Amino acid sequence: MAVERRSSLMERNYAVDFMKFFAIFAVVVIHTFPADRVMGFFIIDTLSRFAVPFFFVASGFLFGVKIINYEKSFTYFKKYVVKIVKIYFLWLFFYTVYDVIIILFMQKNVTQELAKYFDGFTILNVLYYGGGPTSGYHLWFLTALIWGIIFLFLFFRFNKINILLIISLVLNLIGLFGQSYSMFFKIPISTRDAMFLGLFYITLGFFFADHIKSTKLWRMDSKINLLFLCAFSLLQVAEGFFLDKALSGSHGEYFISTIFLTTFLFIFVLNNKQFGKDLWLTKIGAKSLSIYVIHVFIINIANLAFNAMGIHLSKSFLWHLVYSLFVFIISYGVYNLFKYLRSKLRGRIKEA
Repeated sequence: MAVERRSSLMERNYAVDFMKFFAIFAVVVIHTFPADRVMGFFIIDTLSRFAVPFFFVASGFLFGVKIINYEKSFTYFKKYVVKIVKIYFLWLFFYTVYDVIIILFMQKNVTQELAKYFDGFTILNVLYYGGGPTSGYHLWFLTALIWGIIFLFLFFRFNKINILLIISLVLNLIGLFGQSYSMFFKIPISTRDAMFLGLFYITLGFFFADHIKSTKLWRMDSKINLLFLCAFSLLQVAEGFFLDKALSGSHGEYFISTIFLTTFLFIFVLNNKQFGKDLWLTKIGAKSLSIYVIHVFIINIANLAFNAMGIHLSKSFLWHLVYSLFVFIISYGVYNLFKYLRSKLRGRIKEA
């Protein structure tokens, strides 16, 4: 029975990669669209906030698919964590080099600026919050994923995933007071991290993998599922509007409704495994992590180029949509270029 269940779990789910395409584009939109004071931008920004939670759920689910009923679960866990750690430090180094070059060529007090810059490389910033003082602020996702997977695996080994799901849900709700609900009570630390954000959604994804055959909810009718998706998408916008505009709070990165929106989105994914099969969107979605780590660099280079040419970015919605598409396409293209150059370099090393 265990072998049959594992075989069922290992069946490729194309819908995950299909949805990853839209999630990674949503991340690019968040980072390229301007401040959310204009209502159209606010709505797009708030709707896009499903993206990072979805990536965490997908990561937890795919991790669960690999280790549930697998005798060598620790071997896979170690391999998985080491891989993400390598990716994180590679791109941390990349953004550090980029920042140092910018300081050397664009700052007047170079020595002072460099000293100030490297003071930001604290153990907490680098190993937990992620990214340190670099322009690679988005690398926090990788450290949150690393720590989230570590805690998840510990609870998995003790067969306490249900307890972790409850604990992480409570932490996620507490974390809202460092985000969109800070006007009621503000937590004096960042809650965009592993403990308050990543852990819950990673555990939720693992929970899906662990109960994929035993819960009727996963087999929800697609039309009803889509109705829930639309309802909670609208609710997320309404919640964000009420908190940010009506109560003059800070614009958060996740909300209470995000939990339900992400849950029903992933239920749709589970019920439609073949959705998006053979589409180029799905193939690009499978490379979403590569686009994620490089897209901020592309944004920075584009902004430097625009400033050098004296081009002032339009505040129109259409322009920023085109700009987001431009960053997305170039990021994917640069990723493929890096991949090609790496394969060529490896080939020459082998020949030597």
